[in-house]
Amino acid sequence: MPRRRNVTYSARSTHAARSAHAKGDKMFRTYDTTAIRPKRSPIPAIIGIVVLIAAVVFIVFNVMNFTRGCMGTPQVERGAEVQIVVNEGEGAKSIAKTLTEAGLISNANEFTDRVSTLGVEGKLQPGTYTLVGGQSIDEIIQVLQTPVASETFTVPEGSTLRQTAEIVSEATGGRISVEDFVSAAGNASVYADSYPFLGDAGNNPLEGFLFPKTYPYDENSTADSIIRMMLDQFAAETAGLDWSYAESHGLSHYDVVKLASIVEKESDEAHRATVASVFYNRLDDGMRLQSDATVAYYVGHDPTAEDVDTENPFNTYFIDGLPPTPINSPSLACLQAVCSPEETDYYYFYFEDNGNGGLTYSFSETYEEHRATFE
Repeated sequence: MPRRRNVTYSARSTHAARSAHAKGDKMFRTYDTTAIRPKRSPIPAIIGIVVLIAAVVFIVFNVMNFTRGCMGTPQVERGAEVQIVVNEGEGAKSIAKTLTEAGLISNANEFTDRVSTLGVEGKLQPGTYTLVGGQSIDEIIQVLQTPVASETFTVPEGSTLRQTAEIVSEATGGRISVEDFVSAAGNASVYADSYPFLGDAGNNPLEGFLFPKTYPYDENSTADSIIRMMLDQFAAETAGLDWSYAESHGLSHYDVVKLASIVEKESDEAHRATVASVFYNRLDDGMRLQSDATVAYYVGHDPTAEDVDTENPFNTYFIDGLPPTPINSPSLACLQAVCSPEETDYYYFYFEDNGNGGLTYSFSETYEEHRATFE
């Protein structure tokens, strides 16, 4: 094998050259070359830190969610009966929330996951159910798939509290009397802790808040359970309303319900927002509302000229501003019209039967124009 040639700094290797070479090599190895080394980009390190932080946040978030789902609400005693209501079209997530709040399950996520696993999302039935503390999630799901043997009653839009009581009494064969229902709904403050939107209603009746809709009932239904079912529906229906316009005009949420109940009686489907604008304009300018509908509510029939000329707490020809309470349960459409009315300069309107099952409306900016529409 040929001998490997040593490489030196000198073309002619000598002992002195090799000694100098070795000394230089040793010095080079210990020399600080930091200043001449290529600089590394900080980007990979930054990306690594961001990824690490994201991973930590993800883990903490999921642990908190898991803990929250596991903690839930204190459970009802085993064997204790609890009544819940599943509304028409209500999904598994909403039902899980109801079950958790009722103390029937401790983990809402387990319920929704199990419903998904079983593929029964669309099979959960509306109705009033009596469940028992200690039932398993599978047992509860099985119960909720069984149609409840219940009847229904329908509260039309624009119904008064007393009309609603009469509907409930008739549906229950008098088991829940008109007087019992009116009495149970006679003081909003009784329900205000459970339903914050009643805060401004004070000790007034629940007039305006018993949302018009079709409801299930059975032999276990009481005036209180039916009222709560209707208040739950009001909360659900109005959750998406934007109240900012009304608030900018000095109206509370209770005032919105009052005004919407008047619009309910003074407008048709095509003119709700325009009628609402008339009442806003009058309120903003300190004019009285002069609504026959508020007088009719107080006297219990279409008002006569004498009724209109007689002062009472709901006669908006005499009182300033809104009446003391709503005059019926308005539809969601009328609540929306009051929350988002048209912008007009109208202060007056007049309507009459058009002979085809509808109404013809005339809107005016001045009283002279208004008088001319029906003279």
